[in-house]
Amino acid sequence: MLRDAVGLPISTNAPAAASAFDAAVMSYVRYRTDAAKRLAAALEADPKFGLAWCLRGYFTMLAYKTALIPAAAEALASARRFTANATPREQAHVEALARWTDCDLSGAVAVWDRIVAGHPHDILAFRLAHFINFWLGETGAMRASVEAVLPRWSSDLPGYAALLACHCFALEECGEYTRAEHSGRAAIALDPADLWAAHGVAHVMEMQGRRAEGVRWIVALEHGWTDANNLKHHLWWHRGLFHLERGEFDAVLDLYDHRFRDLATKLVQSQPDLYIDVQNAASMLFRLERLGVDVGDRWAELADKAEARIGDCLSVFTLPHWTMALAATGRWEAAERMIAAMRETGGGNSAQARLIGDVALPVSEAIVFHRRGASADAVAKLRPVVGAMTRLGGSHAQQDVLEQLFLDAALAADLDDDVQLVLERAASRGTTPLVRRAGYAGPARRFGF
Repeated sequence: MLRDAVGLPISTNAPAAASAFDAAVMSYVRYRTDAAKRLAAALEADPKFGLAWCLRGYFTMLAYKTALIPAAAEALASARRFTANATPREQAHVEALARWTDCDLSGAVAVWDRIVAGHPHDILAFRLAHFINFWLGETGAMRASVEAVLPRWSSDLPGYAALLACHCFALEECGEYTRAEHSGRAAIALDPADLWAAHGVAHVMEMQGRRAEGVRWIVALEHGWTDANNLKHHLWWHRGLFHLERGEFDAVLDLYDHRFRDLATKLVQSQPDLYIDVQNAASMLFRLERLGVDVGDRWAELADKAEARIGDCLSVFTLPHWTMALAATGRWEAAERMIAAMRETGGGNSAQARLIGDVALPVSEAIVFHRRGASADAVAKLRPVVGAMTRLGGSHAQQDVLEQLFLDAALAADLDDDVQLVLERAASRGTTPLVRRAGYAGPARRFGF
């Protein structure tokens, strides 16, 4: 039995498999496109390497696509078969994958947390828990997890920069901007190509209204992202937000067409409906239209993909974004089918189902009402769930589009109390006065914010 890069035993006797597995894990935590290729090399070197099969299942589930669950289940079956005599840590990873394929996200996180408690250098378990906690809206858990393991790490361990990047982002989402930026910049000093660290610091600058600096930050680092996966699209989306706040709409549309939604690139063509790319695109188009910008026919391809994903509720936060695209293109029948599928899924007993039924469904219904001009009905759907929308996952910057939706509907319906409610919520986050926020300036002046 060999050991991985941080000294943990792994159930393979093939050095090439162990080396390729380490490379696959590091590619994953660094958001690189070659993670699957590295993993394939590990399994080629040792087809009975159970933890590598588990990693294949993890990678499959990371796409958040219902159609891929059977492939993840096949990987799970192989992982179970080949870890029968493996270490308890590896068997626990397989248990976590089983829970994930059953859509028991909290259960999977609990297993990863247990692994990390006993093996604080298990960067794979730590990073997966960080990722899922983010999409569950559990920012406090993200922070607690990283601060529990950080004292057990040092800069001579592979993955330390990635750990600091997670510390940065968790602190930012908890409102500790100074400490967050310190950890993010420390991570970049160790690994200038770490996208999650670049992302965390970009979030700090967004929340503090440091727009010109934010553009410079991303431009200075993007040369190191040539082999990066779709997270670089999200960073270019962040750059787009900085330009949006500065009123530089041509720059935003240029980034949309040639950076974060460039349909001609191999990366987009390989996963044309990846959840994070869809969220980037739909939320930016919504923001631009609110500010009176003509976005042309850009909604159409998103709506096409939304129709193909009706009934796929695996990525809960993406559901309102799919609905935005259908509503923006007037595809009312398809939007109703999307909502009907949410209603059916939301009637289940799992935590995921309840989240869809209790939060994603009314938010998506509000999007349709809003686009059809039924503003009071949209507000009636949003008002009871406005405090629960963070449970859909996503960062403060991503969640903001849903609050702008609420604000727009409340303004159109002349519901001043609801306008006040949204402004109070928006003003409580970050340090930028609302009168300096592109989506809030007019109502903020009117209501004295």
